[in-house]
Amino acid sequence: MKISFSKYQASGNDFIFIDNRNGSFNLSRAQIARLCNRKFGIGGDGLILLNSNSKFDFQMVNYNSDGGECTMCGNGGRSIVHFARDLGIQKEHYRFLAVDGEHEANFKTEQVDLKMSPVNGLVQTPAGITLDTGSPHLVVFASDLLNLDVVHEGRKLRSSSLFMPLGMNVNFVEKRDDHLFIRTYERGVEDETLSCGTGAIASAMVSRLQTSTFGKSQEVMVRCQGGELKIRFKQDSETTFSDIWLSGETKKVFEGTLSE
Repeated sequence: MKISFSKYQASGNDFIFIDNRNGSFNLSRAQIARLCNRKFGIGGDGLILLNSNSKFDFQMVNYNSDGGECTMCGNGGRSIVHFARDLGIQKEHYRFLAVDGEHEANFKTEQVDLKMSPVNGLVQTPAGITLDTGSPHLVVFASDLLNLDVVHEGRKLRSSSLFMPLGMNVNFVEKRDDHLFIRTYERGVEDETLSCGTGAIASAMVSRLQTSTFGKSQEVMVRCQGGELKIRFKQDSETTFSDIWLSGETKKVFEGTLSE
């Protein structure tokens, strides 16, 4: 079977995109994992389908690089808007459906602003603070983050008994003068990724818990290994957040066809 695909990246978070508006995609988990494999396939942190939906501009269905269908991906959501535009869905403002519900997005030149679902609830655990920003995240503050063994430490926390059976994405955060520096270990990828949109949002929110003013719009700059992200949100209470926007560059890397 011939598969046409496109590859996009958003601050180093890279994805394989397939136009599935005709509904013909029918690959197994093992086949998806092989496509995402950086040595034997195209390579990517995940694979994302753009499906038709009569009530929205399109529907997003995303898979981790292990082939399993996954929770919301912020950078993937930004990238699929760029992909949709390249497919001919020409708009400045988009509405699409994802696994966690409806999303809005604005397209600018090589930048997409994505509105995320509200966040309700933060939990203090012995390992750090957890919250769900479309995907579940643990936020841990660290020093000398550039030299931290993120894969080793992240893997331990990801599979901690505190977070089983599903496990947890783990964000290590270092506060700097005018921004946050974060590194993320992602479940499903089972490795560090160069960027994580939902992880950046979680880190920005936790970093502002002690200094925020309820109801006021806040903006946090986050730097990842792969680039910069801007997070904007309102904190409505000690544990709830709304009007959440994730912004940053998106770029098409290449396109092609392969036999699977």
